Order: sequence, then structure tokens, then C-alpha cells
Amino acid sequence: MQSRELVKLYYRIGEVSEIVGVQPHVLRYWETEFRSIRPQKSSKGQRVYSRRDVEKLLRVKDLLRNQGFTIAGARKRLSDAQEAVPLPVPAPAAIAVEVPVAEQAAEHSAKDMRKALVGLRQELIRMLDEIGAIQSRERSSQ
Repeated sequence: MQSRELVKLYYRIGEVSEIVGVQPHVLRYWETEFRSIRPQKSSKGQRVYSRRDVEKLLRVKDLLRNQGFTIAGARKRLSDAQEAVPLPVPAPAAIAVEVPVAEQAAEHSAKDMRKALVGLRQELIRMLDEIGAIQSRERSSQ
């Protein structure tokens, strides 16, 4: 992976190609294989990648090229990593808590709820990125 710092909110496909170190056609192919990578389209129809998209593409490249995963394996690894994103829950570390049996039975539905919440969180982040792009375009056109 390149150590180039991601400083912009949005990148065009040529910039992403340089950052990730693959040809643009590879990026377009990866978009078809990895549902979590969905760049926006500009008013001219050009792909506009968010920082998150670039970070995911760097992760995909690492999984495929450095760690030897197949496309299917990398897809599974990425989806597992997204599900494993912990929600911030403040809890004192020094206090041991026993979990009653009823709570253990409800744990399965809590995992489903967490998965749904992570999906909503990702959608909200994408929407906020989109709003930021629209605002920056409006500022630059004034």
C-alpha cells in the first residue's frame, strides 16, 4: 500500500488509480465485485470516489495482491470486517458483569440489530459525503 495521505474529500478515477497503484479498468472491475465500493457520479458522469471508497480499494488491493485472497475470499473478509465494527459502548473495565441466561438468548437478535445499525451508519456516512460534495461544488461555482 502506498503511504500517501488522503487529504481530499473526493477523488477522480485517475487519482485513485495512482493512489491504489492499479489501472482504472481494475478499479471499475472491483466496483462490480465489491458492493461496498460505489463511487458517486459527477454531473459529467465521471466517477467520484470518497475517502472511504479509496480506503476500501486499498484494503481490497492488499487482500488480493499481498495476502493472496481470491475475489470471493476478499469479499467475505471485507463483509466480516464491516460486521465486526464495534459500536462505542462505554463500560468500566474493572467491573466484571455476569450475563443472565435470558440475555444470552437475546444475544443473537442483538447481533442482527448491530448488523442493521452498521449498515445504516454506512449509508448515513455516504449521504453526508454526498452533501459535502454538493456544498463544495456550490461554493466553488459562486
